[in-house]
Amino acid sequence: MSDTQKLADIVVGVDGSDESFAALNWALRESAATGQNVNAVYGWTHSWDMGERPENEAEWEKIHKFITMELNEWAERASRGIDFDRDRLTLTSVHAAGSTALLNIGKNSHQIIVGRRSLSRLARWFLGSMSDSLLDRAQVPVTIVHADTAEETAAEGSIAKALKPEGAGRSTGQEDSDEGGEISVTESEMLGSALMPIVAGVDGSAVSKRALAFAAEEAQATGRPLQVIYCWRIKNLSEIADRTHAVPSHDEAQEYADKIVADIVSDAHIPQSVRVNQHAFHISAVKGLQSASRYANRLIVGSRGLTGLDAVMLGSVSRQLLDSARCTVTIVH
Repeated sequence: MSDTQKLADIVVGVDGSDESFAALNWALRESAATGQNVNAVYGWTHSWDMGERPENEAEWEKIHKFITMELNEWAERASRGIDFDRDRLTLTSVHAAGSTALLNIGKNSHQIIVGRRSLSRLARWFLGSMSDSLLDRAQVPVTIVHADTAEETAAEGSIAKALKPEGAGRSTGQEDSDEGGEISVTESEMLGSALMPIVAGVDGSAVSKRALAFAAEEAQATGRPLQVIYCWRIKNLSEIADRTHAVPSHDEAQEYADKIVADIVSDAHIPQSVRVNQHAFHISAVKGLQSASRYANRLIVGSRGLTGLDAVMLGSVSRQLLDSARCTVTIVH
């Protein structure tokens, strides 16, 4: 565990909601696997339903004691059934907006973790969400935990173990998929282990390479296998068309895509202790990674770098995956 001791703290936002309980539960399980410290942060502001605004130190102290009691109760609830070192958990309350508190306290953290609110993309634009605010402003990876991730992941792992055909082989990653379908080849690959993998989506960009480095670090710390996925379309492989002066055949394009992902993985210098497989699939990135998320413990991708109105109007793979992925998603900047 000496390597994992070097990892910085995990900072997780809590507010008493089911989503934040899922986020804290996920963070504590991560701590149990990696040995990292966890700082559970509650950013609060005084509102009308809390009564009159405190006017002296004694009244503020009363509110502080109440919040401390609440934090301890939330930690107790979220940690049930998890074998982790309670001394690694810090409970922090800050008189500030939740996203502001997390950004300030988590600016040097390993990652910031929050629960996913069940809002549509349009509703999040009008009403706002903590996750969107963090994605726009955080300089460290942001992990968005789905409230039902832990239970679904455990169940899917059990199903995978029970249903895997005897003697099923490894995937080559070269089977095709049409635009509207699932990546059928990933089912045997992703479900082949009861320990569901970390999936990293790559496209060759600098930010996706940072996402892969983070994914490799997480795989090494948790002992999970790492699956690296590159999704391609013919129109995206312009270099091969330029080189051959013709539209490449599917086999030529697949061979070229396989080389791209192989070079990306080779350049990442992933530790030998990490079990890693790489795949190139003929499918759009959103649909491909969405399909992979069904069989992943966690999906890690790079941010496109869009913020505010641009992110809403133009969209990005990472933003769309927040809405459609079936597992926890980490966005790396």
